[in-house]
Amino acid sequence: MSSGRLPRILPVLLILLIAASRGSAVEADRHSWPLFRAGSLALGVAPGSLPQKLDVLWTFSSEGGWFESTPAIVDASVFIGSTNGNLHALQLDSGKQRWAFKTDLGFNASPAVREGLVYIGDVDGRFYCIAADGGKRWQFDAGAEINSGANFYKDKVLFGSQDGLLYCLDSATGRLAWKYESEDQIRCFPTIVENRAFVAGCDARLHLIDLDRGEQVANVELESPTGSTPAVLADLLFVGTEGSIFYAIDWKTPKVVWQFAAERRRMPFRGSAAATAAVVVVGSMDKNLYALEPKTGKLLWTFPTRGRIEGSPVVVGQRVFIGSGDGRLYALDLKTGRELWHYETGGSLIGSPAVVEGRLVIGTDDGKLYCFGGKE
Repeated sequence: MSSGRLPRILPVLLILLIAASRGSAVEADRHSWPLFRAGSLALGVAPGSLPQKLDVLWTFSSEGGWFESTPAIVDASVFIGSTNGNLHALQLDSGKQRWAFKTDLGFNASPAVREGLVYIGDVDGRFYCIAADGGKRWQFDAGAEINSGANFYKDKVLFGSQDGLLYCLDSATGRLAWKYESEDQIRCFPTIVENRAFVAGCDARLHLIDLDRGEQVANVELESPTGSTPAVLADLLFVGTEGSIFYAIDWKTPKVVWQFAAERRRMPFRGSAAATAAVVVVGSMDKNLYALEPKTGKLLWTFPTRGRIEGSPVVVGQRVFIGSGDGRLYALDLKTGRELWHYETGGSLIGSPAVVEGRLVIGTDDGKLYCFGGKE
C-alpha cells in the first residue's frame, strides 16, 4: 500500500472499527463480505483490493431463475439467492456448488452471514436461518415479501418487510424480540450505528429507531418513497428516493444538510450509495453514475452508461465498480470518473458486487453469476 493512499483509506477503516466496538458484530474485512453493503454502516467500501487486470475466473448458472441481490462471501464460500427458489452456497475458488437450500418461490434479498449461519428472507415473507451444511435452523414468517437484507445488533438479527414492519429477532432461536411499524413497505437494509437503526421507507420517511427499545426516536421527511439503503459516514447519512432526489442528512440533529438532483432528465435513485471521506457515488435510473462531495453535495463527475442503474456501486481502493442495465460491469477511476475497464455480461446487472480475496462476484438477470479476478 502506498503512503499516498493512507489519508483516504484510514478514515473509512476508523469508522468501521468504531462501529464494530459499539455493538455491530459483523463487519467486512479483506477475507469476507458478510452483509449487503459489506458492513453494518452500508458504506459499500471493500477493505481488500482487486488486481488491475480482471478476468472471468468462473461462472455459475441458476437454471430457471436469475440474480437480483448481492452475494455474501464468508469462509471461502459464496452465498446468493436466486429467483428460482434456491439459496446457493458455492466455493469461492471454483464456483462449484457446496449445497442449495430450496424454497417454494424465490429470493431477491441479499443473504447475511454471522458465526457460520446464513440469514435470508424470501418473496413469500419467510425469513430463514440456515446452518453451515445447508440445513434449516429456524424459520420466521413475516406478513409479506422480504426484499431487505438482514443486519445484526448484539444477539439480534433485523430485517424489513413489505408488510411495513421492521422485525428484530433473537438470532439463535428466531423468537420475536420486537417489531417496529411504519406506514408503508420497508424494502431497504436496516443500517445500524451504535444503538440506532436507520430505515428509509416507502412512506417517504427516514426512520431513526432505538434498537434497545424498538421505538422511533426521530424521523426525517423525504418527500417521496424509497427502497434505497442509507449509507452512514460519521454524522452524515446518504440516501436517494423515487422522487429523483439524493439526500445528505445529519442523523444526529436530524436534518437535511443538502440535496442533489440531476440538471436534466430526472429519474429515481434506486440503488444505494458508496461513501468514503472523499466522495459519495450513486447510480440513477437515468443511466448515469454520479460522484458527489460528501460535505457539500458538489458534483465531482458524472459517468454515463447505456442502461438504467438499479444496483449499487462498490469502492475498491481508487476504483469504483458498478453494473448497469446495459449488461456491462464497469471499473472507473474514483477521483475522475474515467472508465478504466468494462466487461459485457450479456444480461442486465440489477444486483451489486461483493469483493473479497482479490475477487469480485456479481450476478445477472439472465441467471449467471460471475467471479472476476486475476488469472496469475
